[in-house]
Amino acid sequence: MMQPTHSSRRILLPVSNWFIVLTLFVALLLNLIPFGRLPGIPDWVALVLAFWCVHQPLKVGMAAGFVLGLAMDVADASVMGQHALAYVLLAFAAAGLSRRILWFPLAQQALHVLPMFLGMQVVMMLTRMLGGAEFPGLLWFLSSFTATLFWHPVTYVLLIPQFQSQDKDVNRPI
Repeated sequence: MMQPTHSSRRILLPVSNWFIVLTLFVALLLNLIPFGRLPGIPDWVALVLAFWCVHQPLKVGMAAGFVLGLAMDVADASVMGQHALAYVLLAFAAAGLSRRILWFPLAQQALHVLPMFLGMQVVMMLTRMLGGAEFPGLLWFLSSFTATLFWHPVTYVLLIPQFQSQDKDVNRPI
């Protein structure tokens, strides 16, 4: 019999809708911080969107990716629909692969998420180049790798409210 490879066997509480919205809004605010042209800054909206699409595919999906993408397009003054298209495709891939991804430990989950982040960036780059922009360089793809490195800590931070026990029963081991 195959055993799950998760290191934790805790039962998670259901996530509240307000917490999902709050984390997506905070990720949007983090994306709006003006870092200039520093390579390697992760796309926080893509990271949190992918996380919720993997962990809660029935609550967060392509519609959230589209709305957040339009917000990023307006805030970034980029080609309209560039982020929206990329986030919709990311949400579709993350929700479609969510059951497979959750079977693996966090380090291997990050390896499954990396191609999704790279694909999202390729879509954004192609959309931008169709609009007349130049090739941004290979360092532009570094943010996908840093977002993948943040997958592990972001998972723990976003799951903290679900670990809390609502009622403390000393006779229950969970």
